[in-house]
Amino acid sequence: MISQVIAMERIVRQGLLYDFYGVLLTEHQRKIYEDVVFNDLSISEIAREEGISRQGVHDLVRRCDKILESYEARLGLVEKFEKTKESVRDIHQMIQEYQRSQDQSLIEKIEAAAVKILELS
Repeated sequence: MISQVIAMERIVRQGLLYDFYGVLLTEHQRKIYEDVVFNDLSISEIAREEGISRQGVHDLVRRCDKILESYEARLGLVEKFEKTKESVRDIHQMIQEYQRSQDQSLIEKIEAAAVKILELS
């Protein structure tokens, strides 16, 4: 069960990294990476389809992972996106609480969370 959760988290991370930086990969890298990550094709299937070895496919996917992670290390767009999402979630929760309680102090907290989002951009 835990290994399934870890695998799912890895796939989500790969998807986010690809969404932000995939355009920076070559067309060949993108095709194979998409087949592995999004289309759930096996390394053997891709190797057969592309006319390359299974090891070649495996190495290419690992290289793409490293390339995407290196872009994230330099630019931090996924991290900023995650922080923005968290702040929006907080704002949403505070608005719901405000609608229930009409507690005016929540307005200041909502404003602070909005400023936090603006500072991330």
